Formats: sequence, structure tokens, C-alpha cells
Amino acid sequence: MAQDNTPLKNLINLAGKGAIVTGGARGIGLAIARRLAEAGAAVLLADINAGEAKKASNELTSQGYNVLSLKCDVTDEADVRNMVAGAIRKLGSIDILVNNAGVYPRKPLDEMTGEDFEHVISVNLTGTFLCSRYVIPEMIKKQRGGCIINIASIEAVHPSSTGMSAYDASKGGVLMLTKSMARELGPHDIRVNAIAPGAIKTQGILSHTGVSPDRNQLKELKSFMSRMALGRMGDADDVARVVLFLASDLASYITGDLIVVDGGYLVS
Repeated sequence: MAQDNTPLKNLINLAGKGAIVTGGARGIGLAIARRLAEAGAAVLLADINAGEAKKASNELTSQGYNVLSLKCDVTDEADVRNMVAGAIRKLGSIDILVNNAGVYPRKPLDEMTGEDFEHVISVNLTGTFLCSRYVIPEMIKKQRGGCIINIASIEAVHPSSTGMSAYDASKGGVLMLTKSMARELGPHDIRVNAIAPGAIKTQGILSHTGVSPDRNQLKELKSFMSRMALGRMGDADDVARVVLFLASDLASYITGDLIVVDGGYLVS
């Protein structure tokens, strides 16, 4: 078998590719957008908060990156259709989709309403489906493959704390949706993978569990962190680097998989 001697710089080069990052205005989504843009992709930040998305895109544009923004509520099918159409107009093609938009409320089962539960499922799972549903035909039409990356969670495979039932169910659904999509879209050379972050430091939250900084919850966070083999919380860029790997040709033979980015929480 002939050896592939493609230079490393070419394997991670995303020049000429268009990418959508949902929930891209801040936190993990913004870190992902920055890394994809750094690798040469034209990136569209899709976020329900139009003001924050515009501010983020302006910041990245001022750093020399090709980044745009559009308002999008991933639970609204018409909004998603319009966002994808806008991405085609602005980017020319959609080669990479990162389904990052999500909510992580924490509420015990006996306090949770049906509306509470449906909201989490609608954003985290249905939103992932809708964005994929309207991007996929565009990827197939271009006949040059594509890459879909779904941001799941370690909660998809192992519940870590109480009050997260709706979130856990939604992320478990994202994982199985990822695998089903990978099987169906493989013949079109569209790779679909998921990432399971653990505790990640982002603006507005202390971890994926939605812990807020009062005394009791800080105690719970300390207990949570004691299970991490690396002994620290991750940064948003820890996730963004894995997204870059999956979006690049370094991962050209990986699909239907889950990459855990949790500092060793699940192995302890």
C-alpha cells in the first residue's frame, strides 16, 4: 500500500471550506469558531443572541479571520432553514457543521414540568436534528463530502449528578443521533462524530452541570473535580482543538464515533 505523504500543514488546512457553528457567540462555540477560522475556514456564527454573535464575529474579523454572524433559534424550523440559506449565500458552501447550541438547566424531577423537559430536548436534541436536516442536502448537492460534529456531553454515557435528567436524556439522544446519521450519510462521504466534554470553564457557568458559585455548590464542584484524573477543569479551547481535529483531514477515516474530553473523569 502506498504511503500517504500529505504534509501536516495540508491535513489541517480548511481554506476554501465553509463552517457553521451554532451557539457560537461565546464559550465553547466561540472557541470552536476561532480555531476553524484560524485553520482557514469561512465561519458563520449562528446564535439566538444576535447582538453577542455580531460582537463575537466583529472581534474575530478584526483579528483577520473570515467570520460572519446570523441570528438563529435552533428550535424554530423556519429560522434554521433561513440560517442555512443565509450561510450558502455568505459562505458559498457548507462543508462543516458544528451543532454546539445547548441549554443545561438543573432541576430535580419532582420540580420539573413537562414544559421544562421539552425545552431542553427541543434545544439540545431537536435543534441538532434540524440544523443537520437542512445542511445535509446542501452537502450532498456539492458532492464533495462534509463533516458534522455534535457537541454531546459525558452525561450522554454516565450521569454525574442529580437534577440533570432532561439534559442527560437530550445528550444521550444526541449520541445515538450521531451514530445513526454517520451510518446513513457515509455513502455521501459525510462524516458525523460527537464530542463529550466534561467540566469546562466557560463564561457564565462553572461546568457542564450548571453549578453556580454558592458555598454548597462549590463544595459539590470540588467533589466533582476530585474525580478528574488531571485534577483540573478544562478550557473551551480544549474542546475546540478536538473539533478542529475532527473537521480536518487528520480524521478522514473517523465517523460515528464519540471523543471524550473530560480530564479523565469517566475513568476514575
